[in-house]
Amino acid sequence: MALSLDTIGPDATNATQVRPEPSMPPENRLEMPTQSLRRWSSSNERKPIIMRAPWRMRLARLFVFGGALILTGYGTYEMYQVVSVSRTTVLQWLLVALFTVNFSWIAVAFTSALLGFFALLFQSRTPAPLPDSLSCRTAIVMPVYNEQTSRTFAALEAIYESVEATGLGARFDYFILSDTTDPEAWIAEERAFLDLRQRLGPQARFYYRHREKNHHRKAGNIADFVTRWGGHYEHMLVLDADSLMTGDCIVRLAAAMEADPDAGIIQSLPLIINRNTLFARLQQFAARVTGPVIATGLAVWMGRDGNYWGHNAIIRTRAFAEQAGLPDLKGRPPFGGHILSHDFVEAALLRRAGWDVYMLPDLGGSYEESPPSLIDLSARDRRWCQGNLQHMRVIGAKGLKLPTRQHFATGIMSYLASPFWLFQLIVGIALVLQTTYIRPEYFARDFRLYPIWPRFDPERALALFALTMGILLAPKIFGTLLVLLRGQERRACGGGIRVVLSSLLEMILSALLAPILMLIQSGSVFQILLGRDTGWQPQRRDDGSIPLKDIVRRHRWHTVLGALSGISAFMIATSLFLWMSPTILGLLLAIPLSWLSGQLGAGLALKRIGLLRTPEEATPPAIAIRANELQQRNATFAFDDQDGLFALYCDPHLRERHVDMLSPASRRRRGEIETDRALAEAKLADAETVHDVLSWLKPKERIAILKDPALLTRLVGLKSGSTDAKAAE
Repeated sequence: MALSLDTIGPDATNATQVRPEPSMPPENRLEMPTQSLRRWSSSNERKPIIMRAPWRMRLARLFVFGGALILTGYGTYEMYQVVSVSRTTVLQWLLVALFTVNFSWIAVAFTSALLGFFALLFQSRTPAPLPDSLSCRTAIVMPVYNEQTSRTFAALEAIYESVEATGLGARFDYFILSDTTDPEAWIAEERAFLDLRQRLGPQARFYYRHREKNHHRKAGNIADFVTRWGGHYEHMLVLDADSLMTGDCIVRLAAAMEADPDAGIIQSLPLIINRNTLFARLQQFAARVTGPVIATGLAVWMGRDGNYWGHNAIIRTRAFAEQAGLPDLKGRPPFGGHILSHDFVEAALLRRAGWDVYMLPDLGGSYEESPPSLIDLSARDRRWCQGNLQHMRVIGAKGLKLPTRQHFATGIMSYLASPFWLFQLIVGIALVLQTTYIRPEYFARDFRLYPIWPRFDPERALALFALTMGILLAPKIFGTLLVLLRGQERRACGGGIRVVLSSLLEMILSALLAPILMLIQSGSVFQILLGRDTGWQPQRRDDGSIPLKDIVRRHRWHTVLGALSGISAFMIATSLFLWMSPTILGLLLAIPLSWLSGQLGAGLALKRIGLLRTPEEATPPAIAIRANELQQRNATFAFDDQDGLFALYCDPHLRERHVDMLSPASRRRRGEIETDRALAEAKLADAETVHDVLSWLKPKERIAILKDPALLTRLVGLKSGSTDAKAAE
């Protein structure tokens, strides 16, 4: 996009008259030693300052895990009775074993959700008054990676305004911590930051830092902040690029941390908002209705042995520095290297050292967004899958608390459940084949008066299927019941009939999408086991649809597999076809379902008739409205659409501030030649105009110029050429 030579943004001329404050405060360093997973002494664990009776938490754990054990035992017994004959075959034993693993997984989820349902049913809903003072300073940090600045800076500015409205804003500073590798996004961030600083003034205490290399990704980004500036702040509140948190929520988190000297991390429950595509609205509705039931159940039985989700949480900075230095795992990715799902491990290390980690699921005002389509979810899930499977090498670390190991096991199983389910289907088909086509051995070698009849118990199988589906759907039913019982929420969701219809629609679509996700996740697990690394790509956060050809390419084999499974099942036995029909139907519809999931029109159509409606849609939070307004305003600045190098070429003040904000360059050893820098320098030498070099440079070469003041000077020395004419247009 062309850029005027006279101005690059709002009030750019006035910006040159006063030199802004430094982009970061002076360093106040904290040591962050790398923690060992092999060595730990209990003498290193701190003693709690406040002694708490653990009997309620122990009773909750007994209920959850004892109840799940009883359910699993009953389900396993019933499955054995379904398949048992006088002599049980290897395939039948394998089916029972796979069923037991899968059933135990959903049984724990059921008992945990049941606990959460009763806790919410009898919970007092009167919020405590907002604190009128805070004694500690908190850094609000937003790590960004190739994000759209109009969104991220709007969110952070809305958060700032909301915190200021509480009257306690002086206790909070704001940091944009960039790991961006896209040259245009980097300069867009700097321009958005300088514009924000100019409008709000230095009293707003906004800071920006761009790392030269995104070492260890988000975990390394946070660690860099903690080690260099963490000494200024007792607490830090970590956001994601799509996070929104009200000032009320942030102040309450800070007050809770101040009031609890044993707390290391306090996690809020972020609700999904601002979603419009069909798939995103399904997630949004499920998170709003079922999410609190699941989260409350977890919070009750986890107690102070909780977990950390990487964002929308407040952390005690010094404790984090002392205990959360992550080690690299030996070997190469996907199981070696730096830890992808760092948040679980950071919580585990703090808990090992005696710091409490817990959730406040009833604390309102914490929000996030979600992937807009099934394909976007699967891309994010691939990275999460690798990170959780990496935890197989962490779960046995010395000194970890037993509940921490349970968190790791839950994360691992959340992805292994898909291949286990797939194997269970395959074994079930093999058993039907065996029964249908393989001649049974009616009389064994040992003498018997009666023949051995291979059989299944259809009545027991149907009852077990009903039990399994009931346990699987129970958390959704609990959430729906709670909404129906709460008049204000029921009306905000469109009334009782719409709540029931929305829940049924969400269950049906989730059931159809489940077999597709099973194959996607199974494929991810198999790829990781084969040694394929996922990398780290920025998430797509807009509501734009995915081209149909890409959808067909991603799901064609799912459709083929669904067709083959359906034909094979029907040829083997009608009963098998009926048993597998939900799975077959989901796979056959993989392409249209995936296409429909990302459609904005489908989501908005349901929104117009009041289906999948949430209270936050009926009455949007003030902070969400404000963030959307600011995003629309920021979009008019067009920072995200303009050529970053050309912006620096046109504006001496921006160029000066860019050089001031550069991180210290890493030392180059003699004889080492940076290829991208060398190519960029050669192209600069060969160019006659800035238009020439801008058309020649590749993204990594642009980054090399942006990091090097000497190369920037050579860029500025070029003639403007034909770009002047284009800019004038």
